[in-house]
Amino acid sequence: MRISVLKPGLLTTVQDEGRFGYQKNGLVVSGALDAVALRTANLLVGNPGGAAGLECTLRGPTLRFAADALLALTGADLAASISGQPVPLGRPVAVRAGAVLTFGVPKASGRAWLAVAGGVAVPPVLGSRATYLRAALGGLAGAALRAGDELPLGEWPAVGRRLFEALRPPKAPGWAAAGWHAAPAPLARPGAALGVRALPGPEYEQFDPASQRAFWAEEFAVTPAADRMGARLSGPALRRLASAELLSSAVTFGTVQVPAGGQPIVLLADRQTTGGYSRLAQVITADLGRLAQALPGTRLRFQRTTLAEAQALYLAQEQQLRALARAVYLKSLR
Repeated sequence: MRISVLKPGLLTTVQDEGRFGYQKNGLVVSGALDAVALRTANLLVGNPGGAAGLECTLRGPTLRFAADALLALTGADLAASISGQPVPLGRPVAVRAGAVLTFGVPKASGRAWLAVAGGVAVPPVLGSRATYLRAALGGLAGAALRAGDELPLGEWPAVGRRLFEALRPPKAPGWAAAGWHAAPAPLARPGAALGVRALPGPEYEQFDPASQRAFWAEEFAVTPAADRMGARLSGPALRRLASAELLSSAVTFGTVQVPAGGQPIVLLADRQTTGGYSRLAQVITADLGRLAQALPGTRLRFQRTTLAEAQALYLAQEQQLRALARAVYLKSLR
């Protein structure tokens, strides 16, 4: 089974949960910018949470399904449609062979994730199918999708097959969506700054008190210097008490670094493995998905939290995913 790429969209890449175990060798993790959104989409079609899907930025691709398929969309509403009819988010959607999925102007935020039963079965590289564009590694020939590409799909999971049969989509190229859905992720109110919870970083105490207060109290805007590696922010200048250089130290998704100019950088999925800038803060795991929607122009407000709260939020998120997997399985038995 294959998906034909008629139009690639603005930036569409194959992603899974990432390429782990190689950071000691300097190889970045990559993976979905919102792992929870991708896992949710996968669970909705019966896939393992770590199966490969598509990450779509702003303008999604145009895809033709050569065979019957079960898909799910999560994340931002990028105005997806089939045969002119809107495709809902957060639901299993059964499509017949020949159906064409298109995307329009995004209604909110900027990134969405598409999972298909069986997963995108491009060859794994070092244990992952994630695309790392800078090194042309993984995904489909290490690149973003291009017109004319053909995406192979894996074998249908049993849950996905049962869900498809229960939905009974009309004849080709028809489609049908489930009447139930996963709980949507909360989005920022229109016009409001995006709240991101964080913990003080290893070098937090090296910043002067005024900079510490400004980081939690003021807003920062995502500048055009933003990609899957990180987002440079614009806001009040943050100053260290001493100007001595630091040894390069480990960084991760959500690390907030502050270079000499005082404007912070939030590291994302394609971040480097180490860095020599001060690590002022660390965004908590439960809020990493919010950063996926922080495109240029987005305003951020960092909210200080505690390690205990960060752990509780992470566990609650994992419990919700396990509950979703169980609910989808039970739905497939009806």
